[in-house]
Amino acid sequence: MTAHHLQGSLFDQTDRLRLGPLHGIRRTTLGLGAWIDVLPGWLSGADALFSELAAEVPWRAERRQMYDQVVAVPRLLAFYGADDALPHPVLAEARDTLSAYYARELGEPFTTSGLCYYRDGRDSVAWHGDRIGRGARVDTMVAILSVGAPRDLLLRPLRGGASVRHALGHGDLIVMGGSCQRTWEHCVPKTTRAAGPRISVQFRPHGVR
Repeated sequence: MTAHHLQGSLFDQTDRLRLGPLHGIRRTTLGLGAWIDVLPGWLSGADALFSELAAEVPWRAERRQMYDQVVAVPRLLAFYGADDALPHPVLAEARDTLSAYYARELGEPFTTSGLCYYRDGRDSVAWHGDRIGRGARVDTMVAILSVGAPRDLLLRPLRGGASVRHALGHGDLIVMGGSCQRTWEHCVPKTTRAAGPRISVQFRPHGVR
C-alpha cells in the first residue's frame, strides 16, 4: 500500500494516547428530531494512532455497481463486528466510554466499528444516511472518531435546506443522534485543496449500518 504523509497537528504533539472527559461535548439541534454532539480533540495522541492504523489495519479496496458499470469505492475500508478485537485498545476504550455515556439515551451499547481511510482529497463518501437496518425506522446513534488530517463532514436535511459543515480530524468526535440517519444525510466531499490523509472510526449499535 502506498504511504500517505500526515502533517501533524500543532495542538497534538504527544504520542501518548489518552481520551479526554466527555463533559465538554456540545450538542446542536438540527431539527426534525435530529441532533449532533461535537467534541474537538477528544483523543490526545491521535496522530500516532493514525500512523498505526494506516500501517496495521487490513484495509480493503472495494468495487461497487454504479448504474451500468462497476467502479472503485473512493476510500479504503475495514469492519469489526461485535466479537472482533479492535485494532488498538484505545478504540475499545472509546467504544465502551461512549456506550456508558449514552447508555440512558441510546438504551444499548455501541457494538460494531467501521473504519474508512481517506488517503487524499480524491477520496470521499457520497451523501447518505446509515439506513441499512434499524436506522431506517427508529432513532439511533452513530459516533465517529477522526484521526489524521481534518476533512469536512457535511450534513443536510433530506427535505432540503442549508447544510452544516464540520472539519474533523486529529482526535475529534462527532455523534449523530435522534432521527439524524432518517431525516438528514451526511457526506465527506472530494476536494481540490491540499488534503492530508484521514481515518474515521464509526461506532454503531447492533443492526445499524
